[in-house]
Amino acid sequence: MHESPSIANRWSSRLLFILASTAAAVGLGNIWKFPYITGENGGGAFVLVYLLCIAGIGLPIMIAEIVIGRRGRHSPGYAARKVAQESGRSKAWQITGWMGMATGFLVLSFYAVIAGWALAYVFEAGSGAFAGASVAEISDIFDGLVSSSAQLTFWHATIIVGVVFVVGNGIKDGLERAVSWMLPAMVLLLIGLASYAAYIGDFGAAIEFMFAPDFSELSINGVMLALGHAFFSLGLASGVVIMYGAYLSKSTSIIQTSLWVALADTFVALLAGLAIFPIVFGSQLAPEAGPGLIFQTLPVAFSQMPGGTALGTVFFIMLVIAAFTSAIAMIESAVAFLEERFNLGRWTATMGAGFILWLLGQITIYSFSGAEWTQLNWQISEEKSLKSWFDVIDYTTSNILLPLGGLLLAIFAGWVMKTSFSQDELDTQPIAFKIWHFIVRYLAPIAIILIFLQLIGIIQF
Repeated sequence: MHESPSIANRWSSRLLFILASTAAAVGLGNIWKFPYITGENGGGAFVLVYLLCIAGIGLPIMIAEIVIGRRGRHSPGYAARKVAQESGRSKAWQITGWMGMATGFLVLSFYAVIAGWALAYVFEAGSGAFAGASVAEISDIFDGLVSSSAQLTFWHATIIVGVVFVVGNGIKDGLERAVSWMLPAMVLLLIGLASYAAYIGDFGAAIEFMFAPDFSELSINGVMLALGHAFFSLGLASGVVIMYGAYLSKSTSIIQTSLWVALADTFVALLAGLAIFPIVFGSQLAPEAGPGLIFQTLPVAFSQMPGGTALGTVFFIMLVIAAFTSAIAMIESAVAFLEERFNLGRWTATMGAGFILWLLGQITIYSFSGAEWTQLNWQISEEKSLKSWFDVIDYTTSNILLPLGGLLLAIFAGWVMKTSFSQDELDTQPIAFKIWHFIVRYLAPIAIILIFLQLIGIIQF
C-alpha cells in the first residue's frame, strides 16, 4: 500500500468539498425515494422525524466518516486499517472501510441502471410521448423500457461512459469541474420546477401535507424508515464520505462543512417534495403511489398540464444530474483503491472500475427484462420474497450491508479510534466533542441496531 497520486490530491477549497459532498448525497434517494416514502407514511409527521434523525444520527456519523478518511488519507479499507493500527487496535477493523466501499459499488451497479431510466425519460418527455397519453399508455412506455434489455443496456452504458469520463480526469479536472456546475444547475432546475408546480398545482395541499404533522398517520415502522432514510440519504456507509474526507485539507473544519452538507442535502429533499406534491395533488393523483411515483404517476400529470412536455423534460434532466453526481462519487473509492493496490494510472483504474460496474449492471438489466437465469423465488419471510438477482442485490445492500456498515462505523469512531485522534481532527469545543462522542458511542449504534432488526424482520413495532 502506498499513497497514490489520487490520495495525495486535496480539494481546491472548502466550498468545492461541500459542493462535491452535497452532490454525492443528493441523488435518487432525495428526488425519487424521499417523496414517495413521505407519501406512504403520512407526510408532515414523517418529515419532522426525518429532520430530527438527520440532525441527531446522520450528521454525527457523517462527521465520523470524514474523521476516519482525513486521518487515514487512503481509500476506505486502507484508511480504516491505518487508523486502527495507529490506535493500537487489530488491523481486522479495516473491514469497516472495505464493507463501505464494496456496498457503495454494489449499490452503484443497479443505481446506474435506474439513472439510465431517467436518461431515457428525458428523450421520452422531450419527444412529447407523454402529451395527452392515457394512464395505460404511460404504463406501457415504462414497461416497454424496463423489459427491453437492449434499451436498458444502451442507456446504462451511456451513464457508465459519462461517469468514467468525469472520474478519469481526476479530482480537479473531473470531479470538481463537474460538480461546480452540475449541483447549482440541478438546484436551479429544482427551484424552477417547484415555482412552476406551485403556480399550476395545489401548493396549499402540498404544504399542509409536508409540514402539518399528523402523528396519527405515522407508525413506529414509519419512524424506523425515517431514521433509515436520514442515514442513507447522506450517502453514509458507502465509502463515499471516507474517500472524500481523505482529500480534505487539515485546515478545514469537519463539523462546519458536515453541517453545510447535511443542510444542503435536506434542503434539496424538501425542495423535491415541493416540486412533486403540488403536481400530484393538483392532478388528483395519490401521493402514496410508491416507487412508481416518478416514472409512472408524474408522467400522467405531465400529460394533462399546460407546458407538460417542457416540464417533464426539465424534471428528468434534473433527475439525471442528481443520479450522475452520486454515481461519480460512488465509483471514486473503487478507483482510488485500484490505483493504490495495483499502482495503476488514473485512466486505467477508472476504466477498469467502469468495466466491472458495467458487467455487474447486466444482472439488474436482465433481472428487469425477465431473463430466465436471473429469476428466483426465495421466500425470506412471510411478507418478503426475492424474485430476481436484482432483488437479492437490492435487499442485501439496503437491509444488511448498509446498516451493518453504519454500525461498524459508529463502533469504530466511538470505541476503536483513539479519542485523541478524533479530538485532534475535530478541533472543537470540549462540550461539542463530548456530545458527538456520546452519539457515535451509544445513541447511533442503538438506533442502527433497531433499524437493522426492523428491516430484516426480527422485530416488528
